[in-house]
Amino acid sequence: MSAARMQAVVQHRFGGPEVLALAEVDRPEPLPTEVLVRVHAAGVNPVDVKTRAGEGIVGFGLMGAAPHVLGWDVSGVVEAVGFGVTGLEPGDEVYGMPRFPYLAGGFAEYVTAPSRHFARKPASIGHVEAAALPLAALTAWQALVDAADVRAGQRVLVHAAAGGVGHLAVQIAKARGAHVIGTSGPAKQDFVRSLGADEVLDYTAVRFEDEVRDTDVVVDLIGDPDHQLRSLRTLRPGGLLMVVPSGVDPEAARVAAELGVRITDVLVEPDRAGLEAIGALVAAGEVRVEVEAVLPLAEAAKAHELVATGRTRGKVVLSVG
Repeated sequence: MSAARMQAVVQHRFGGPEVLALAEVDRPEPLPTEVLVRVHAAGVNPVDVKTRAGEGIVGFGLMGAAPHVLGWDVSGVVEAVGFGVTGLEPGDEVYGMPRFPYLAGGFAEYVTAPSRHFARKPASIGHVEAAALPLAALTAWQALVDAADVRAGQRVLVHAAAGGVGHLAVQIAKARGAHVIGTSGPAKQDFVRSLGADEVLDYTAVRFEDEVRDTDVVVDLIGDPDHQLRSLRTLRPGGLLMVVPSGVDPEAARVAAELGVRITDVLVEPDRAGLEAIGALVAAGEVRVEVEAVLPLAEAAKAHELVATGRTRGKVVLSVG
């Protein structure tokens, strides 16, 4: 394979995991303000699964023409820099979530993106762990810190607390000094407690809205209309429900107004400052990322199948190269 070519996971149509195939494609070159990163590991997220199937962000018309290369979470080493880049240089180990929600092409040996979509990788973790962080951790950070401004003493309810975003949201809320309540299935209760959750509810055994009151913030990582309505009932007056994987349901918005609480949806954005803050928490030992499975790039379809079950503990990562 020539220096101008690389391996990438390509799809020519929407569909099941079988549409993903390893192929040789042109290696990108960095434009002004961009960096070229040699990818060492790439995280797999539910948004990848939905996008592959023609759902989720596909509805925003951001995909462009096929073939498509999915993948947003990456960790690797800067190979080259474009004109005007000052913050990074070749040899720097970086991690990030470039270009989201536009395609970034992270399931590949190389990726290019604006330099400020990356931050230096925390030295205390490897590329696999770093690749598991950006999208999930930035989602939690932007919801809890940027939007909700969670502070010490507040009560935070995190749904799906053992999942990719959820397990990081629990830790970030705890690092901010909040009292954290997490929901999970019975098999993951101990794991959620190990993250620092003050209370853990088994959603198969109890209805959380009967057990929880006076929350300041709810991070709803389930998102269906009924779940939104139930979550609203746990909030104190003026409290905030953050709906992450889907838009706010119109009926939930109406009920929120009646109850005197707030509801909003969240879509994560690339953010170097957020990555640096998350990296500091990782370096301080206040946040750790759980990686359930590591697969080679050629097994991207299997990785999608794992994520699609909705039962993974933490993240699934592809090892590249």
